[in-house]
Amino acid sequence: MNEKEIAEIRRRFRPDKSNISSIRGCYVNEKREIVSEFSQPLSITPQEEAEQLLSILKRTLSGTLGKNLIDITFDTRQVVDSAEHKLLMSLKNSALTDDEAVQALFSRIIQSLSIEGNYLILLACDKYDVPYRAKDGEQQEDASSEVYTYILCSICPIKMTKPALSYYIYENAFHNCKSDWIVGAPELGFLFPAFDDRSSNIYNALYYSRDIKENHKELVDAVFNTEIPMPAAEQKEAFQNLLEETLDSDCSYEIVQAVNEQLCGMIEEHKASKEPEPLVVSKKTVRHVLESCGVAEERVTAFDEKYDDTFGADTDLSPRNIVDTRQFEVRTPDVTIHVNPERSDLVETRIINGAKYILIRANEGVEVNGINISILEKNPQ
Repeated sequence: MNEKEIAEIRRRFRPDKSNISSIRGCYVNEKREIVSEFSQPLSITPQEEAEQLLSILKRTLSGTLGKNLIDITFDTRQVVDSAEHKLLMSLKNSALTDDEAVQALFSRIIQSLSIEGNYLILLACDKYDVPYRAKDGEQQEDASSEVYTYILCSICPIKMTKPALSYYIYENAFHNCKSDWIVGAPELGFLFPAFDDRSSNIYNALYYSRDIKENHKELVDAVFNTEIPMPAAEQKEAFQNLLEETLDSDCSYEIVQAVNEQLCGMIEEHKASKEPEPLVVSKKTVRHVLESCGVAEERVTAFDEKYDDTFGADTDLSPRNIVDTRQFEVRTPDVTIHVNPERSDLVETRIINGAKYILIRANEGVEVNGINISILEKNPQ
């Protein structure tokens, strides 16, 4: 799924837009025991509460593609005959009315998921009469291309609020507010089937993880029984280590700066092109980047080999997962410098009289602890 397709489904999560008739779920305690189950019809739920429920579900489709939102792919064998795919299809086709299938999903999630504390599993099924979209992008609301039926699952932590002092207007007095359990934003979730090319694709699902450092592979194994890329934060660290190890003594500031600049440039070009499909780079693309930065052939070859071991030969990476477009950081054990990525040219490294230095070109507007300072030329004596 691309950003436009995700945004189109996200717009469904309003009482006047969705065809979600009820929300099913269960409350799980820290011992992995189901405390209670429920099926709450939205038609008899107060509007404010219905909006809050839909808002929680909607957040399962938030974040960045490739970081928080990850494509899950089933192979043909799974689609034809596998327990995990049959379960998801039963949930979808029955619109969550198949109690046995719902219980089976709850069981898979609870038995596999390793998170602390209490949590809530929410399930919703929506039927979207997809408007026909002409080649010029115009939607024709009265013309439908298909009815897209999908399920959305959200796993939300239950958090205890802190006791606080509150002002009661009608009493004109302050009283203690007791602590209480509240539903937090989704930690994990998924949508099935995927909405690819504005159509149902039972070969794919969309998986959500709020934490880019942890994707809970155990849950993916239990529900989808398929591979998932390493978490985005782990990809970044692995890529940095890969450059460090393979370039070795050739890993200079200039090369790291040039690699970062080229990858950030690709991201900006992709953004400007308004291409709906997410940007990814292959091993071959990264190899060309290194070669263009003047990295020696033997170092590039070493990078090739270690890339296969780290990510897999055919694995594409999202540049957003391996570089930071918002800042460029230079760090020593005692000093950390944050630089505008577009002005990383202001920094250079040099050896002066045998000592290593990081030099930053500065003109006007230099501050120290919020105080404007002047840079004076020191007397050689």
